[in-house]
Amino acid sequence: MTPTASASVSTSTADLPRLRRYAADTVRTLSMDGVQKANSGHPGMPMGMADAAVVLWTEFLKFSPLDPGWPDRDRFVLSAGHGSMLLYSLLHLCGYALPLDQLKAFRQWGSLTPGHPERGLTPGVETTTGPLGQGISNAVGMAMAERWLAQRFNRPGLEIVDHYTYVIASDGDLMEGVSHEACALAGHLGLGKLIVLYDDNGISIDGPTSLSFSEDVLGRFSAYGWSTVRIDGHDPLAVESALKSARAERGRPSLIACKTHIGFGSPNRQDSSKAHGEPLGVEEVKLTKERLGWPPDAQFLIPDEVSEFMRASGASGADQLAAWKVRFAEYEKRHPDLASVFQTMMRDELPAGWDEDLPTFPTDKPLATRAASGAVLDKISPRIPGLLGGSADLTPSNNTLPKGENSVTRSDVTGRYLRFGVREHGMGSIMNGLALHGGIRPYGGTFLVFSDYMRPAIRLAALMELPVVFIFTHDSIGLGEDGPTHQPIEHVTSLRTIPHLHVFRPADATETVAGWRAALSRRDGPTALVLTRQAVPVLDQHRFSSADRAMRGAYVLLDGEDAEVILIATGSEVQIAVAAQAALAEQSVRARVVSMPCWELFDAQNTDYQDSVLPPRIRARVAVEAGTSLAWRRYVGLDGAVVGLDRFGASAPYQVLYKELGMTVEAVTEAARQTLAKVKATA
Repeated sequence: MTPTASASVSTSTADLPRLRRYAADTVRTLSMDGVQKANSGHPGMPMGMADAAVVLWTEFLKFSPLDPGWPDRDRFVLSAGHGSMLLYSLLHLCGYALPLDQLKAFRQWGSLTPGHPERGLTPGVETTTGPLGQGISNAVGMAMAERWLAQRFNRPGLEIVDHYTYVIASDGDLMEGVSHEACALAGHLGLGKLIVLYDDNGISIDGPTSLSFSEDVLGRFSAYGWSTVRIDGHDPLAVESALKSARAERGRPSLIACKTHIGFGSPNRQDSSKAHGEPLGVEEVKLTKERLGWPPDAQFLIPDEVSEFMRASGASGADQLAAWKVRFAEYEKRHPDLASVFQTMMRDELPAGWDEDLPTFPTDKPLATRAASGAVLDKISPRIPGLLGGSADLTPSNNTLPKGENSVTRSDVTGRYLRFGVREHGMGSIMNGLALHGGIRPYGGTFLVFSDYMRPAIRLAALMELPVVFIFTHDSIGLGEDGPTHQPIEHVTSLRTIPHLHVFRPADATETVAGWRAALSRRDGPTALVLTRQAVPVLDQHRFSSADRAMRGAYVLLDGEDAEVILIATGSEVQIAVAAQAALAEQSVRARVVSMPCWELFDAQNTDYQDSVLPPRIRARVAVEAGTSLAWRRYVGLDGAVVGLDRFGASAPYQVLYKELGMTVEAVTEAARQTLAKVKATA
């Protein structure tokens, strides 16, 4: 039957196969048209996965366009984010606030339909995807969150957390190493409500995946502890049966390999890499529509009966939402305290008083800031029910396990601690998924040098403005004997270049408390806490300015009367700056010491405050940090100097390294004297 815009829908069981195919072809043609109009995009995957996606969205996925943020909705992740027109077509057809005009504006400035899905921009998009492997790894975090919250809040007959996480993933997703890390952990934990539809089309940009990809994917996932099956992805009955079986498999996550044809229906592009990442072309679009029984010249055509068929799923979701609200109202009556905690967590709010009476530290005993961070976690963990974190197999080094807390395991979900294993990248992506799900404030620890392994996840946390806390210990050459392979030099500067990421490198234990306050008070982005391995002096709050001011990013720690030079330092190097100030005073040079733990917070302050800390009239400035000097010119100016490290470290006790690599009081005082002389000479 040739589609028209006036056909009426039939909902009989006998008519279901036709409606499924009709809806799938609508998704295909919308995707083709959107990509062709933009003259940019990826039509092949949406065309190949349309059949499976329609079955999932119309018969299994629990959602309501009336409330895209409904806590008990199923989560759908398009990990193969390059196929975004598939998701946009589904969202529009199912009744989300995504008008057809937005599909016509695909990949254009200001539209709600960017080239890859962006969380927070398009209603119904659960996570930002496109960098392959990230979405499926986020989904592991989402499924983990569902299971953890269900254990805490569900009561017999009143299950308020009971949903699935569904993923459409590509060959490329399963090639990326991060997916191996996350999916292995999902199998280890038995996340049975995680279901992945794998678009097994055998094609990538370069050509057949056999050029570089010949492993037994189902065998690999089976070894991870997943349930696996291979089906014809163009057979809706096979998709339906596989999804039913996967939903019944509560003890293992499920991988459904859908054998599909990329660019399905295209006479000259089907099963070709040409269908992957470029428009089919005007003539090929017409030929494809003819083959599908579609009017060749009709663009963005949505038959009425397809619209009614697809919107019926949203209407069904509205009924499920209404039933959930009734159930939650009863839950509030029977369990008011639990209901209040659940709502607070889902609103991403922290309990009143969470940061009262935080640890204080004696000044007569140096303490590593990683140890101070652990003391803070010990205090706040019992107060913040949604705080859930772990480490990439560095628990005793990162100090990330709060006292009295147990680990989450396959058989026991009551714990508050996650053992990620040696999987830094997977950890970062799973943390993002935990935050995306809602109800959880995730944190995770590793060495700072290994932030390189998880940088894509850090970047996406910043792009999505997720309140994730990354704990990076062993922050400099101060880790000592492990040598240059483990000594981060460029990493702090590199992290500071990521928009929306706050990088907080505290000077001592007391500033570490302020760092945690700043990180957890933040709801619009991630924070990296950069902490020392070695013990550093605890600054006396009676002698120095209050460390509470560290939450403004930078503050005057110690001032000299009518200062003529400013020493700016972070982390363990603040103690060097303090000692240098005393040495300069003996040489009749008046210096101010500024502790600057977080550039981003300082840059967010008003100009008056910034000028009060770094008066423009004082051009003689020296920055001190055991890392790359590259970016410090923004604060010291052309007249200033930087005492830093623009080389790799070495293996030796950290005290020797600081001396041999020039991170010394003498080096700072000499830089200050030279800078001051230079400024005076040009005055």
